[in-house]
Amino acid sequence: MSTPVTAAQVVTATQVVTAAQVVTAARGWIGTPYRHRASVKGVGADCLGLVRGVWRELLGPEPEPLPPYAPDWAEAHRRETLAETAGRHLQPVSLSAIETGDVVLFRFRVHLPAKHAAILSGSGRMIHAYDGTAVCESELCAWWRRHLAFAFRFPGVADI
Repeated sequence: MSTPVTAAQVVTATQVVTAAQVVTAARGWIGTPYRHRASVKGVGADCLGLVRGVWRELLGPEPEPLPPYAPDWAEAHRRETLAETAGRHLQPVSLSAIETGDVVLFRFRVHLPAKHAAILSGSGRMIHAYDGTAVCESELCAWWRRHLAFAFRFPGVADI
């Protein structure tokens, strides 16, 4: 098993990514059918698969192997596994400072770990995938805002 790579090791001084590039890459996944644990544009992706695919498109190989996870993993393990992993490779952002291109994580119930991810696409919208729905762009409505738990930025993102 390979050792995880940190974001600092992945992003070099020549790898500057803009928020607009993150959104463009994510929009390229719209219409990809929902498939648990998948991350193949046009073939299948879950919410994490979308984030992984955007990472590969903009930054290169994924920094660590994907461990197996069942649809009910958050309920079963009661650990902030998704947030912990994101924190190893993405830059934490305060929920009050989220911007276009940021990765946001949602907690469906107060007592459960965050288990859904989306990429903010601007103007109160997000791109995500969930069971029964292909990757789509939808409103970051009041319901979703109430369930926001964590926010992160892809390493190297700059507004240029």
